[in-house]
Amino acid sequence: MAVLLALTAPSFAETRPAVVELFTSQGCSSCPPAEAYVGKLTKRTDVIALAFHVTYWDDLGWKDRFALTEAVDRQNGYARNFRSSTVYTPQLVVDGLSGTPHSDLRLQAASDAVPVAVTVVDGAVQVEVGANAHFPAGDVILVPYLRHSVTPVGRGENAGRKLEEFNIVRSIRKLGSWAGTGSHFAVPIASLPADATDVAVLVQAPGQKAILGAATQAIR
Repeated sequence: MAVLLALTAPSFAETRPAVVELFTSQGCSSCPPAEAYVGKLTKRTDVIALAFHVTYWDDLGWKDRFALTEAVDRQNGYARNFRSSTVYTPQLVVDGLSGTPHSDLRLQAASDAVPVAVTVVDGAVQVEVGANAHFPAGDVILVPYLRHSVTPVGRGENAGRKLEEFNIVRSIRKLGSWAGTGSHFAVPIASLPADATDVAVLVQAPGQKAILGAATQAIR
């Protein structure tokens, strides 16, 4: 007797959410309004907003518990792409292409995108990247993040304040390369930072250029 197994195809979104990256620090007095703006963006289904905490404010009075050297590396990569001689906070980068003051943002989902589906199965994040002949290649990047946190600040420019922060990036991991056809990646949740509540998956053009595809998934 033949047994037929029905396999469920991954559910790919038809559009790509706009991706907003905030480079920020708890030691920067100009950053709380930008953090609040990210909080508003988290309520939108057509936007993925991620806060990358940098380390270079840590020597100025307050050590940011969320700061990552990988965030500094990523911001420096954008500075090279934008031909900028400096990095700063707060900085917003939209879809990997431009740093824009938040008051000027015009965010919308992209209709032509590399399809990405993210699920959690058997204790692992399962990532499916579909085909799109319009884009030749990309890097597949996993970004675990903490959905929400409140931090009392004792020193530095924000001394005495309670900072409410959203979608705080806890690590940045390149899963591999995508070459225009379907690809699959699996990452055990146990290997991710213990405080991460969600993951974003970004497909980004080589050289940290345009975001080609993106999706998120809660893991806890």
